[in-house]
Amino acid sequence: MGVTFYIAAAIAVLSTIMVLTRFNIMHALLWLVVSLLSVAVIFYLYGAPFMASLEIIVYAGAIMVLIIFFVMMLNLGPEMYRQEKQWLKPSLWLFPAVFCVILLGELVYLIAQNRTPATGIKVVEAKAVGLSLYGPYLLAVELSAMLLMAGIVGAYHLGRQKKKTVHRFLESNVS
Repeated sequence: MGVTFYIAAAIAVLSTIMVLTRFNIMHALLWLVVSLLSVAVIFYLYGAPFMASLEIIVYAGAIMVLIIFFVMMLNLGPEMYRQEKQWLKPSLWLFPAVFCVILLGELVYLIAQNRTPATGIKVVEAKAVGLSLYGPYLLAVELSAMLLMAGIVGAYHLGRQKKKTVHRFLESNVS
């Protein structure tokens, strides 16, 4: 457990540093996905497979796709097509891909061990988490959902390109 933890922790720290030091937001988001995947491996390593799967599905999956969608929606323009071609260079996605392969190898190794969790750890099922979220914490879940939706709508309205309209009598008809 020690070696796999240190590998996953090192990948988490390195990828988080890469998130903080990247100027291009798409590169930072790619490194953030790697960081979230490494945290999922650490969760699985410590006997929380449900939290690991939630980390992958909710954070690395849904939220990152949502962020990437809005970044792509707000940065429209012809110069973005040239940047997208540059993002496809292997030098930009090679290291995150190598880190993801290492994390996948660790996860397969941990699953193949099929060891029992440490004593004193209580297994929490998905049903219990759902009942907890939508029971006493229903108001907090709904308020956070409304806050996220307000942030998305606000970001869209702040970042959209306003089309400049000119009245037809004010246009110059140079032929």
